[in-house]
Amino acid sequence: MTIFGPWDELLHRYVNQDGQVNYAAWQRESVSLLDDWLDQLSNRFYNLSLTASLNSDARLALWINLYNALVIREVLKVYPISSIRPTVLGIPNWLAFFRFFQRSIYRIGNQEYSLNRIEHGILRPEFGEPRIHFALVCAAVGCPLLRPEAYQPDRVQDQLEDDAQRFINNPQKVRYEPPVLYCSRIFQWYRPDFLRVSESVAAYIQSYLAAPILSEPSPTIRYLHYDWQLNQQAH
Repeated sequence: MTIFGPWDELLHRYVNQDGQVNYAAWQRESVSLLDDWLDQLSNRFYNLSLTASLNSDARLALWINLYNALVIREVLKVYPISSIRPTVLGIPNWLAFFRFFQRSIYRIGNQEYSLNRIEHGILRPEFGEPRIHFALVCAAVGCPLLRPEAYQPDRVQDQLEDDAQRFINNPQKVRYEPPVLYCSRIFQWYRPDFLRVSESVAAYIQSYLAAPILSEPSPTIRYLHYDWQLNQQAH
């Protein structure tokens, strides 16, 4: 079994092919298994410098899997919830929302990690890979769908390519209604990352569309409403 084996088994058990999570069953049956695997990962990389011994794809798979696992663990701690953006008297509780991403929730050696530190301090600057934005999940419907399998070093590039195809060809995330290209706010929030590898957001999206439907190179772009409701299986 690889280092990601336990995480892979949990994903197969609790995530369906539509990327929806069975939090109720996971919380009831396997919280300790997820905690144990996260502890094992921390113990294996007790010194952050040990991750430097991994090749680039192995590090990429490690940090994506860790990010997603920590998101799931944080939701399981407070489940049942209907949204990761809590409200107080119908008003968004932005402090609690931002703390979800900003507070330290994991330790490797003497280093503390928040979700933001993993994403913005490691993944984005080290790899310069915009496809991570179709792989990192925040547990909301508007986020990328969670794969029902772990990212593996020998397959991570193919998995990311599949993630990009699935996200961009999902009309809930991207659709073209001439002359307007409607797309997820992920393309707005991380626009500089996409422009590193493409001349425009539209050109990046066009490169993954199943059919070349964009009739002009610079369409008007409008960003879709971002759904913060919890991405969970109906039960």
